[in-house]
Amino acid sequence: MKLAQLNIALSKYPLDAPEIKDFVDNLDLVNGIAEESDGFVWRLKDESGDATSIQLFDDPNMIVNMSVWESVDTLKNFMFRTHHRDFMRRKSEWFHRLDEDSYVLWWVSDDHVPTTEEALERLEHLRKNGDSPYAFTFKSNYTPDDVKVLD
Repeated sequence: MKLAQLNIALSKYPLDAPEIKDFVDNLDLVNGIAEESDGFVWRLKDESGDATSIQLFDDPNMIVNMSVWESVDTLKNFMFRTHHRDFMRRKSEWFHRLDEDSYVLWWVSDDHVPTTEEALERLEHLRKNGDSPYAFTFKSNYTPDDVKVLD
């Protein structure tokens, strides 16, 4: 099984505002690092190569990122051991802190490409029920074996 992830962020500014230019200007770089990272499988993107124009929420400033990885460790390695980490450290410059969970992880079969509807449903499940093998955060240690027990 593979690890799917969705994370959402509410931008403090429209994406064409000068205050968020440094973030926007580095999307291609960071997405390229992700795609070259060990364990990367797939990421959501449109014709432009990123997902900033994919609107899953009424608020146009709510942006999404969704990807699939070989494991929790490969996702964490990308997030915390590459240049991506430098942008995470600056997220409060560009994004509001959300009161609810802003990301969700879940296991998918090796050949499954998650849909945005599926991802939103997992996020909603996490928000209502907390961590479970169905939808979880880095705080838990659910493995693919935990999911198989549910089947």
